[in-house]
Amino acid sequence: MRTFVPLFCSVTISFSQSGLDIAQKLDNKERPQSVFSRISMVLTNSKNKSRENILLSKSNNIGKNQIIWVLKPKADRGISFLRKEYEDKDNEIRMWLPAFNKIRRINSNRMNDSFMGSDLSYEDLNSRALSDNDYDRLNDELFNGIDCYILNVISKPELKSAYSKHTLWVSKKNLTILKEQSFGKNDELKKVKIYSYKMVKSYELVSKILVQDIQKNHKTEIYIDYISINTDVDSELFRESSLKRIPRL
Repeated sequence: MRTFVPLFCSVTISFSQSGLDIAQKLDNKERPQSVFSRISMVLTNSKNKSRENILLSKSNNIGKNQIIWVLKPKADRGISFLRKEYEDKDNEIRMWLPAFNKIRRINSNRMNDSFMGSDLSYEDLNSRALSDNDYDRLNDELFNGIDCYILNVISKPELKSAYSKHTLWVSKKNLTILKEQSFGKNDELKKVKIYSYKMVKSYELVSKILVQDIQKNHKTEIYIDYISINTDVDSELFRESSLKRIPRL
């Protein structure tokens, strides 16, 4: 299930369906094959001081391959990330550091580290494999006046995750994730994400994500300023050599 940029279409689910049934519907929804976007991240700390990061992102293979280039702030311009997801082995994230002329691999023990100082971790950037979790359907609720399924996504013990579970508020009308709470290993609430959407062609795509780190009293507002879908994004792009070349918008 993809939670950083979830892309889902309308579908009807009967009341009798279980948490796993709903999770499968989410996982199987049609999504754009490729996405090119410009992203603004506004980071605000506990003293209400803010700074902004500007990023470009290209992905294909329904989000399994992605490169993110940092445009701003000036001191970080040129830093970039290559993320690749696999069915038969661990996912990979590599980081290009132009100041050191070096590419570093983000190892599994660093997946809980912050992505560019934001309230997203590297783990948050990856999709969640359906088989890595168990699913419980809770009592339905309203969120901002919208009737929602409530779904607990529970990390299996063998999963190398910083989270014990996630609770999702899923719109019954169109199966968009509207809210997510993420809990640490001791079941303490760590993060809350609120999602907003807009229509792009036939897809309802994320336009804004508010991420709040409850324990650090810190928040990140993510805005998708520009988005183009299903353009020709060559698979040859997703290699280390591309990390050093920032594309034009």
